Amino acid sequence: MSFPPFLCFFFFVSFLPLSTPLTSSPYLSPTIFHPNYQKMTQNFKIYAYPPPETLSFDSQVESLFYSSLIHSHFITQNPEEAHLFFIPFSFHSGLSARAAAYVVGNYRTEFIYWNRTLGADHFFLSCSGIVHGADRNVVELKKNSVQVSCFPTTAGLFIPHKDVSLPPLANVHAPVHAPGRKSSSYLGYVKYNWVKESNIKEQLLADPEFEVESEPSDQVTYEERLAGSKFCLFEYGPEISAIGEAMSFGCVPVVITDRPIQDLPLMDLLTWQQIAVFVGLSGGVNEIKRVLGRVVMAEYEDMRESAAVARHFVWNDTPQPFDAFHMVMYQLWLRRHTIRYAEREWA
Repeated sequence: MSFPPFLCFFFFVSFLPLSTPLTSSPYLSPTIFHPNYQKMTQNFKIYAYPPPETLSFDSQVESLFYSSLIHSHFITQNPEEAHLFFIPFSFHSGLSARAAAYVVGNYRTEFIYWNRTLGADHFFLSCSGIVHGADRNVVELKKNSVQVSCFPTTAGLFIPHKDVSLPPLANVHAPVHAPGRKSSSYLGYVKYNWVKESNIKEQLLADPEFEVESEPSDQVTYEERLAGSKFCLFEYGPEISAIGEAMSFGCVPVVITDRPIQDLPLMDLLTWQQIAVFVGLSGGVNEIKRVLGRVVMAEYEDMRESAAVARHFVWNDTPQPFDAFHMVMYQLWLRRHTIRYAEREWA
């Protein structure tokens, strides 16, 4: 049995031993990525259903993705030439299963396209995810349609072989760092809210090799702290959204977690083990330092240079080639192949 690349990589991130050597490229399929990207920009077409009268979103990144999509050349007014169909749900602190069922029910009644694939060539935008429900419309939406959600996604509401997470919206970006060795003052930097687990935080505070910002400071800028550290430590959770900011300053992300991660952004595109370090909570700071010490000796410079893929995490008001918007579109492009039923099978 063969698996699509994005499903294979879910197993890769979840269970790869820490000692696995790096590959030569941060991309999962480096030889086909650029040709596929060009095909996507030239050919990909999306039909957007009519939006509700009032359209609102829970986050800025959702709003930016929606605006970029609707004003892009990917949108077609001819549904017959569309590869995928976009359902413009309106969100305000989430969407109930009942409301989602009502919207999908209307679209399947007014248009023929949902029933051709039972929603498999449809996608929707939901930062927090849509909860499960017993209604047929919600079951098909959750099982078949692509959910585009924020990172990290609410536990249990993300299906890794099907759904897509938006790269987080960064507050700062550095120019692409120049090749060569980086002079760092600290082994690792931890912003005041990046690590929540109290024992780990106390151990980091007591270790002089780590700079732990206990509260916001005006003495040294955030950018200087990122640029002055080899590694940036994040406990998996909401604050990991700054991971793109760290990469843009050449600070290799260290993700601290004891469970498999299913919703990393750009999982169809990037070999995450090439650009970040994954380490468990149970070993404490000693284990973190052991792993980072080995990385510094064998792999750090390669990982830092691979972090040049930070450009894929940049959101622009006007989308630019290879930026976050186009990378989300690329992942949707990879999901365009669906089985369409003959009309007699669903009528």
